[in-house]
Amino acid sequence: MRVGIEVGGTFTDLVAIADGRVTVLKVPSTPKSPDIGAFNALAESGIPIPSITELAHGSTVATNAVLERKGFPTAFVTTAGFRDILALQRHGRSRIYDLAYHQPPAVVDRRSSFEVSGRILADGSVLTALDLAAAERDLVPALAAGGYRAIAICLLNAYVNPAHEQALKALIRAHLPGVHVTVSSDVTREFREFERASTVTLSAYVQPVMDGYIARFAERLKEHGFAGRFSVMQSNGGRVPGEAMRENAVTALLSGPAAGVTGAARQVARSGYGNLITLDIGGTSTDVCVVADGRPQLTNEFMIDGLPVRIPVVDINTVGAGGGSIIWVDEGGMLRVGPHSAGADPGPACYGRGGTVPTITDAHVVRRTMRADAFLGGRMRIDADAARTALAPIAERFGMSIEEAADAAVRVATANIVRAIQLISTERGHDPRDYVLVPYGGAGPLHAADVARDLGIRTIVVPPSAGIISAYGLLASDFSQFDSRTLRAAVDDTAPAVVRETFDAMRERAVARARSLGLDGELALEFTADMRFVGQAFEVPVPLPLDSLATLTAADLRARFGAAHQKVYHFGAASDRPVEIVSFRLGLIAPQEDAPRLSEPSGTAGEDRAIELYTDRAWRQGTLLSRGSLVPGRSVTGPALLDDSTSTLLLPDAWRAERDAADNLILTRETRDA
Repeated sequence: MRVGIEVGGTFTDLVAIADGRVTVLKVPSTPKSPDIGAFNALAESGIPIPSITELAHGSTVATNAVLERKGFPTAFVTTAGFRDILALQRHGRSRIYDLAYHQPPAVVDRRSSFEVSGRILADGSVLTALDLAAAERDLVPALAAGGYRAIAICLLNAYVNPAHEQALKALIRAHLPGVHVTVSSDVTREFREFERASTVTLSAYVQPVMDGYIARFAERLKEHGFAGRFSVMQSNGGRVPGEAMRENAVTALLSGPAAGVTGAARQVARSGYGNLITLDIGGTSTDVCVVADGRPQLTNEFMIDGLPVRIPVVDINTVGAGGGSIIWVDEGGMLRVGPHSAGADPGPACYGRGGTVPTITDAHVVRRTMRADAFLGGRMRIDADAARTALAPIAERFGMSIEEAADAAVRVATANIVRAIQLISTERGHDPRDYVLVPYGGAGPLHAADVARDLGIRTIVVPPSAGIISAYGLLASDFSQFDSRTLRAAVDDTAPAVVRETFDAMRERAVARARSLGLDGELALEFTADMRFVGQAFEVPVPLPLDSLATLTAADLRARFGAAHQKVYHFGAASDRPVEIVSFRLGLIAPQEDAPRLSEPSGTAGEDRAIELYTDRAWRQGTLLSRGSLVPGRSVTGPALLDDSTSTLLLPDAWRAERDAADNLILTRETRDA
């Protein structure tokens, strides 16, 4: 029995797979205590906890700790003269026309920032020795008096020589044994001081939160007789054993969305598709990602609440266009959707939990593209009258009927989603028309056809039980870890030797750590160099095939860089400007030999019936059928709604759907939309 539990902002999803049988379940999340929602899902599923051999978990605990500023009191320690680095940040402005713009506040203020004497230069040499005696005399008592639960250490140039950081960590741990100490050289060994300081500070800030959460979760499982393997999802699309996450919590900041991408890629690959754009629409937000040749694209930095985190993560773009996103009118009289959400409590007005503001879920209920009598398989009551009441002020404001207002709001949400996909596809050298769209999450299949139409995508692949794909991705993902190291090297005749020596050192460190975590068996490695023209400010990642490292030449490096640069910036392949390597990245993967397969749950078939839907500014006659009734060999054309217990699929005019041998629904456009 394998179980995946993913805690989202609105719902907690569970998928259990045993002997080919699939059990899926969605229950409301409990934001104040996410573990309660997880155990509620286990209880409602009826699965005996002692029978579970593997439990994979993903949650928004770390993310919420940052967004809501609910981490533990944290101190920041840096090199003398750099105390204000968290406050100074970068001079860029995310909103250039906002005259009252302020940089996002760091999670550690100036009063909790401290300095130590000692200086390492950019080449790793020691200019001034670390004054441990002064640190013991002055710093340690100040940290003790401050009552800090976590301490982040980021010393200048520690990415190239971590000796001072490691010595200071040992000193503080010896005097303050109950305090979490996190150093930048353990989290990210890369240059750019502010990004490195921000990353280690956020890691320290959420570490006690994740440590306590995982400890409580594991202990409660043990109390109920669980003796299997417990793992936690990372932001890079791979898992680690639960104990490992208690040492580096920052890798869990985007665990839920990353699990969804991994699950979607694994399931859709069974239908022969490797180039996809994933579309995850949940209760709070929409997450989109490009998957090329079956592999989710990774990025080396992302922002959370305006603060940079420099670690490898699945390259996901997020917008506030989930089912709970609030519909409102701005100061200029324009209709808006999100980014604010009604969340799980009180939730959309139609949930009947005290919510009064209109949301996208309410709009779908009004349009009848979401059935009030079948939400969560009929296990949750939906109040259609409350949805209409919530949308009435919007309709009155624009002189529309309530149905017209609901339809307009859904089209605004779709436009927001289309723009989010363009940012990670078109603007990064990927033509959306060369990809298939893979929608999942509770509302992904509702919006998929409209999104595909606007992007020129002609094929949509909808996995079975689309509403719980993130939970499935927890089980489908491999165990993985990533390491990075900044090491500048000119691309000349000496570069190949530098590449090989760096790879050998990083491989040895990564394999040793993987074995210490209990990751036995075959390990796969991926090696990448971040390269740029000399004088450029930013780099492009260049994959380096391991089977050719032994014969690698400077000309090979230049050619690979030129091709990568050309794809992103449309020039560079023919340039003779000098090139340099800036950083190296190593990915280690422990593949699953028997990854579970997701299939259509049995017993979901039902009779078709005629319904009325309001889409594209008009009422339309359509067909309602259960997804389970669409057996292989049968097809259906729109307008139609296909229901299952986790999501609803909207099939508009000019689209046809059929189920393939992998239990995926394949949607194709039959004609061009008017």
